[in-house]
Amino acid sequence: MSELQSNWLDEAKALIGHEYGKVYAWDAVNQPMIRQWCEALGVDNPLYLDGETAQQRFGAHVAPPTMLQAWVLAGIKGLYPPGSATDNPYEVLQLIERHGYASVVAVNSEQEYFRYLKEGDRLSFTSMIESVSEEKTTGLGTGFFVTQLLSFYDQHDAKVGQMRFRLFKFRPASAKPAAEKPSRPMPGISDDNRFFWDGLKARKLLIQRCTACGTLRNPPGPACPACHSLLSDSIEASGRGRIYSYTVVHYPTLPGVPAANPVGLIELEEGVRLVAGLVGVAADAVRIGSEVSLEFLECANELTLPVFRPLGGAA
Repeated sequence: MSELQSNWLDEAKALIGHEYGKVYAWDAVNQPMIRQWCEALGVDNPLYLDGETAQQRFGAHVAPPTMLQAWVLAGIKGLYPPGSATDNPYEVLQLIERHGYASVVAVNSEQEYFRYLKEGDRLSFTSMIESVSEEKTTGLGTGFFVTQLLSFYDQHDAKVGQMRFRLFKFRPASAKPAAEKPSRPMPGISDDNRFFWDGLKARKLLIQRCTACGTLRNPPGPACPACHSLLSDSIEASGRGRIYSYTVVHYPTLPGVPAANPVGLIELEEGVRLVAGLVGVAADAVRIGSEVSLEFLECANELTLPVFRPLGGAA
């Protein structure tokens, strides 16, 4: 490590433990958002959707624990309510980036929940850089693992949960010629979903099917959510569907991916939904309801991803 790198890295590590915030949520925990979130993700647990069930157990509607961060997101414009802190929680990442480590990939996220959030709770959060690693070299390149700890509080300043989010800020191993296949992070492949990724290599989009009751399910899993059978096979999807919902990813950025990267929740004509990239359309031109067709994106490391191209016009 050079003396110059040692100096700025010491500056970055000096920010470890510094707390940023507090930042407030725009809205209180509310049942309409719970219902919409459950609908988008296919959650049908009556605890979150049936007011009587929640009232009997908790005296109010409760939110799925994994909605924890959803309540405090800034929104598309990146603005928070008046009274929120305006300090910069990303200064460590920006410092590393200024010294040549401009690429970033999310490594993992860990959430802890201390109680159910109830309708009417108003959340806020603080953030802290928990750790900055020494320089590491991986298959992606050379850089630093940065772990951010977010702590979530209710309107009484009682801590209700926390989340660790780990990133790798890196300098790519080598510049790739434009003609080479694009690079994408490798997915987590297990015995439950290996058929899905092998199918994509063969340019087939496979949907898991329960052989006991015929229910289709995606993402793949070990047990049928309808009848709990452990037996399954797969069918090949037609590749046709529509945009059920979408988001535009601005950060983190990936080499070769547009800075405003549209990602769709695609409802296939077979009835299941799939998260996949959208191609051939600008981020501000994506429309919910648009019909889409499947294409295969062949990436480096023998990875093939499903992407969807809008056919034009919104439903």
